[in-house]
Amino acid sequence: MWLIDQLVEQQIRAAQERGELSNLPGEGAPLNLDDDSGVPAELRTAYRLLKNSGFLPPELEIRREALQLNDLLGQLDPTDQQAHDLSKKLALLKMKLQQAGINTDFLRSEYLGSIEQRLLQEK
Repeated sequence: MWLIDQLVEQQIRAAQERGELSNLPGEGAPLNLDDDSGVPAELRTAYRLLKNSGFLPPELEIRREALQLNDLLGQLDPTDQQAHDLSKKLALLKMKLQQAGINTDFLRSEYLGSIEQRLLQEK
């Protein structure tokens, strides 16, 4: 067990002994745990701390940005120049995600397919 894990466990035990963790909202309810099985065991605590503080690993930040672009493209006219520019940026983000070993199927949508067809027709 890592030092930070030991310190956290020690603080939790001390708080339990003082009764500070009794009668809290949600006590006895099942925990909603994130699936962190893809994160190496030695990095899980650090990733969890960063996530709870509002920070994301670079790969997940790129994924979030790609999802936002995908949603924005769904609202634009495919013939618009801005849609063309954003689709290029989305393609770049998609390549970065694939290089990081992240599946990009979450970006698949009917609209994305029509953009790709439109771009192929323009060539």
